Amino acid sequence: MKALVKYQKGAGNVRLQDMPDPETDSGKVILEVNSCGICGTDLHVFHDTFKNYPPVILGHEFSGKVVDKDPALKGIDIGSRFSVLGAIAVSCGNCEYCNNGEFMFCRIRRGMGHGVNGAFTKYVSVRPDQLYFTAEHVSDDVSALVEPFAVAVHAVAEIARVTYGDTVLLSGPGPIGLLCLKMLVAMGIKTIVAGTSEDQERLRIAENYGAFRTVIVENEDLLEVVQEETAGRGVDVAFETAGAQASASNCLNALRPLGQYIQVGHFGKSVVLPFDLSAFRQLHIKGSVGYTRATWDRAISIINEGKIKLEDVITHRFSLDEWKTGFDLLEQKKSLKVLLYPD
Repeated sequence: MKALVKYQKGAGNVRLQDMPDPETDSGKVILEVNSCGICGTDLHVFHDTFKNYPPVILGHEFSGKVVDKDPALKGIDIGSRFSVLGAIAVSCGNCEYCNNGEFMFCRIRRGMGHGVNGAFTKYVSVRPDQLYFTAEHVSDDVSALVEPFAVAVHAVAEIARVTYGDTVLLSGPGPIGLLCLKMLVAMGIKTIVAGTSEDQERLRIAENYGAFRTVIVENEDLLEVVQEETAGRGVDVAFETAGAQASASNCLNALRPLGQYIQVGHFGKSVVLPFDLSAFRQLHIKGSVGYTRATWDRAISIINEGKIKLEDVITHRFSLDEWKTGFDLLEQKKSLKVLLYPD
């Protein structure tokens, strides 16, 4: 089968090549991939700024239908459609983190698309415990977005403490940032979205999603805007979703004393920040990475009930052969969610 593979360490070193079809191992099912989203992590793997284990097939945001399975497995029908929790492809299942649901911190964990073979291909092999059912009225493409949406749900609804009446700064209107915005708007939170001049189209989309105000940081003084919109108080919560030094600095400076800083974006390198503010303003600083199983249950419940629409987050659709076009659009901030389809 054709697959998009990180074939060796180093920047780049990604290509389409033939890979063996997965076998129906004991206790596993074979899914035919419907579609798979390009994630910022895929770009980090491409640039070799995120740990990876080549040769490995990229891609981890996907849905698929069951085409084969271990005959001993019960309760899983051929033809059924599932979203897949790829982050637990490898985990010990016994450490303190696995036992309390925080599998992201298992020392041996490897996820699909960087640690083990992912879904930028036609077929994948997964365990039944990785399968999550979405309602029949949910499209295949939206089912592929459960994974990135769960990242946003975790950051906004589980890591942060956001209260009606708060003013929030969301810095970085990329795909994850705008999924966080959808959550915040649904919760009735006044949200200022900041980006660079390269983010103009994404900021326009943020306005359509319900952002209270958008700021192009080269054109307006973000901190003046924050002071204006908060009567000089500062924002209650700042979500850094860009993974950029200037963005993180703006978030820290925009916060009120005792405010919350939530780091969602990945820098992929060391950065210099005004970290004394964490002490001088007694800030609550938290990281948000991935999700838990409970997050996936919550995210799918929101999607199934139609509380938040995700179809409009998909801006481009390409065949797997056009993967580089999709990667470039995301890198150049000319897209939100790009889906690739196997041949």
